[in-house]
Amino acid sequence: MSLPVLVGISGASGATYGVETLRMLRELEISVHLIISELGLRTLKIETDLGLNDITPMADAIYNNKDLGAAISSGSYLTRGMIIAPCSIKTLSGVANSTSANLIIRAADVVLKERRPLVLMVRETPLHKGHLELMVKAADIGAIIHPPLPAFYTKPQTIKDIVRHSVGRALDHLRIDHHLIKRWDGA
Repeated sequence: MSLPVLVGISGASGATYGVETLRMLRELEISVHLIISELGLRTLKIETDLGLNDITPMADAIYNNKDLGAAISSGSYLTRGMIIAPCSIKTLSGVANSTSANLIIRAADVVLKERRPLVLMVRETPLHKGHLELMVKAADIGAIIHPPLPAFYTKPQTIKDIVRHSVGRALDHLRIDHHLIKRWDGA
């Protein structure tokens, strides 16, 4: 298998984006290492009726968000990059300010310092100036700010269509070659 992709699921609404990221990476036979925050797990249960046992088979490794000594907390552990889907404002703040308060934020910080792609699927609305400033700060240190927004040129028929397109575009930032989404063809 190729280098693993780190997937963080934080506590923002939109847990389905994290689940679909896991599914699509599994579909592409790409190794996945998962970190889910306590609030991410809670949101997962509320929004999807899924629990940790339901998503465990989609990951090759799962880390405790409190384990700051995990292998992925070191730059010497090679990864392809990281997607945080969804990314809460709390997690965005930790990434932007390099706090390493938990493993999701520490792993994201490592990805940035090693110049690997970090995609933050920030889920919040409306946004105040503080949120926007955090996004700018995170972008300035190398993160890719990728809010999961629908593309209607694909003529989505289901919520899953909308979610898959956003996740597919996020995978593009990790330079993962795939044909899982409809792309704009200029028509």
